Amino acid sequence: MKDVLAEEFRVLVCDEAQWLREESFEYFRHLFDDLYTDIAVVFVGGGNTYQVLASKDMLASRVHIWQEFTPLTRVEVLTTIPAYHPVWQTADPDDLLYTDDIAAHGVFRTWAKITYHVKRALENNPDLKVDRNLLRWVFSKLGRHSRP
Repeated sequence: MKDVLAEEFRVLVCDEAQWLREESFEYFRHLFDDLYTDIAVVFVGGGNTYQVLASKDMLASRVHIWQEFTPLTRVEVLTTIPAYHPVWQTADPDDLLYTDDIAAHGVFRTWAKITYHVKRALENNPDLKVDRNLLRWVFSKLGRHSRP
């Protein structure tokens, strides 16, 4: 693995980092410190991730940036989501805010799921358009937390 990490710059993303065991953190630290690897390690997680990572002195001393992500505001939804994917570029702004209020709640990961379902629906039926009917159908695919 080190040979591959030495070939070119790579970014290793570790999601749900708060659940990693001590040995895993040590392994990432070992890879990061190796003179022949050219990597950046991004730890992502929710809840107590900051506390878990900050409590590992040998790891925390190597963190260059601590970044907390907060939900998108309504203004950010209206600017970010149409730029994120073409399916949203012609969507009514009221439908974007409706989608955020009912299902996404400013969480980009949820917007990605919604976008996936909208895109698939439009590919399967080109006569559809992004409107409240399609959005309610998409919400039904996301589970109970997203139903109007």
